[in-house]
Amino acid sequence: MPYPAELVRDFVNTFDVETQADELSSPAELAVWLRERDLVGPRDRATDDDLQTAHALREGLRAALRRERAELPDLPLRVEVRGGAPELVPAVAGVRGGLARIAAAPLGATWDRLKVCAEETCQWAFIDLSKNRSRSWCSMRVCGNRTKTRAYRARKRGSRRLQASNTDTV
Repeated sequence: MPYPAELVRDFVNTFDVETQADELSSPAELAVWLRERDLVGPRDRATDDDLQTAHALREGLRAALRRERAELPDLPLRVEVRGGAPELVPAVAGVRGGLARIAAAPLGATWDRLKVCAEETCQWAFIDLSKNRSRSWCSMRVCGNRTKTRAYRARKRGSRRLQASNTDTV
């Protein structure tokens, strides 16, 4: 898969909805995450405002992957024409520029292959590599099984009839 799709997936997955674990819980962690992906330079530092922007961007992208209307934070982007095609690129360097590159990444990604797990408690982003692009869960073994088991139990509860007593009263 192309790098932009992986970048969006990995960024959205920095917050685990199920366990509430956040890889980006401090400005320093944000800077390290961006640096590890060559989105910022070695001397770039993140601020509390950058961290808030990153969290807003992450949840906006998660909503967009659920195919919901998403509000993204204002980030410095400009249009450049490269190879005859327009492209959104960061207008500044540093942390804001790195976040802007993430915001623009879906345009270069195979967007219809990027999804969020349909399991309500999960919301993990994944790249759907199925031939017909019909995958719904990040993992059939875990989330798909949870959803199907829950639906099965709900159907069984709904189909139970009250049993009459075995004693006849005349």
